Amino acid sequence: MLSCVLIIDKRKELSTKYKKSLEDNQTSALTARTLKEGIELTRQAEPDLILVSDSIDEDLASFCEKIRSLTYNTRPTIIALSKSADINDRIRVLEKGADDFISEPVNIEEFKMRIKAHLRRDIESNLDNITLLPNKKYTLKALRWLLNSKNKPAVLLAGVEKLDNYKSVYSDIAGDKLLQTFTAIAKSTLDKNDFLGQISESNFIIITSPYSAEKMAAFLTFAFDTVAPKFYSEQDAKRGYTLLQGDREAGMRANFVSVLIGGIIDNYEMISSENLLLEKLYAIKKVAKIPNGSNYAIDRIKLTGDNSIVNPEVKRSVYIEEPDEALSLLLRTTFELQGYDVADKLDIDSNEQPGVIILDSNEDMSGLDFCRKVKNNRHFVNTKIVVTSTVHDKSAVLDAGADLYLPKPYEMSDLVMWVEYLLKG
Repeated sequence: MLSCVLIIDKRKELSTKYKKSLEDNQTSALTARTLKEGIELTRQAEPDLILVSDSIDEDLASFCEKIRSLTYNTRPTIIALSKSADINDRIRVLEKGADDFISEPVNIEEFKMRIKAHLRRDIESNLDNITLLPNKKYTLKALRWLLNSKNKPAVLLAGVEKLDNYKSVYSDIAGDKLLQTFTAIAKSTLDKNDFLGQISESNFIIITSPYSAEKMAAFLTFAFDTVAPKFYSEQDAKRGYTLLQGDREAGMRANFVSVLIGGIIDNYEMISSENLLLEKLYAIKKVAKIPNGSNYAIDRIKLTGDNSIVNPEVKRSVYIEEPDEALSLLLRTTFELQGYDVADKLDIDSNEQPGVIILDSNEDMSGLDFCRKVKNNRHFVNTKIVVTSTVHDKSAVLDAGADLYLPKPYEMSDLVMWVEYLLKG
């Protein structure tokens, strides 16, 4: 649902008629018979538009003023319904906070179109400028609606990863085009009752049927990985990664943009607010992370137990392969003082591997063979490799699978900074 309308009217027959005329796939309508009920629903549902009839047991203008003061944060459109044709009544109601005045009796089609016009204007003022999707305000409202729904649908959090890296090389305009492409792919999967909104520049919320969620996530990841290489230069597309630019990042290898999706189908236990829901979705999305490419993870009661989704623990451990004994000792001491576990040896067949390997390429570049061997070993799937070298051949180092090329001599503070950066992922 994109919009919510609250009808405050004592007249059961007319309020039901108004409700039926306004409800559709994009709009829900609530009715209140009393002022107390109307105020309570206003606080709970945060409607986009409030219709107030003069059938209420209070002066219409005064009530509009009260509603406006209660909703100054959410700023809904307020429309007064009245049998009065007195111009002074209209002016007074508008002065007290109403945005429009409709005289009864109404033509139901004209009434419907006028309300829809107000809702459309409100939605259009809350669309993202790049993707033209509902912004964070509307998306959070959709999540609140989901949590209050009796038959809870599935919700997906889809994030376009490494977008900042892409923009730093190809420009903000190219990044905008990429986001628009993702939006187009996502829209192509939606049913008429689905919702697609934006929670941040590169994170999107999809509310859909529980039966469609996993198929949608699988299609989005596949389709995005199919088109992503087309956003890169021929050279980058051929080698499968790009090089970051700038003085401090010039030697860093950056994988292509990808999509990570975290979803909840029917496991809403212990989720009482949209913020808690978002926290859980971000945690599930993080579980879906793989070294390269798009992926998704779905949380459901049938497949997971309580509190099964946790943030993966970052291994603050390093392994150092440095032929210069003095430098090796300095590196070891520095990282131990920074709180890292420094491994004495590397067992390539063990499942417990360090978070980062610092490897010297050697003058004959023979160290790159070890880099390739490690990178192709499934036990090192989450390990980052920093290759240091006196031979300044950046392409050879990165083609061997290194995540970062750091030419010698280097500043120790720079190396520590890069290790922290790589561990945070």
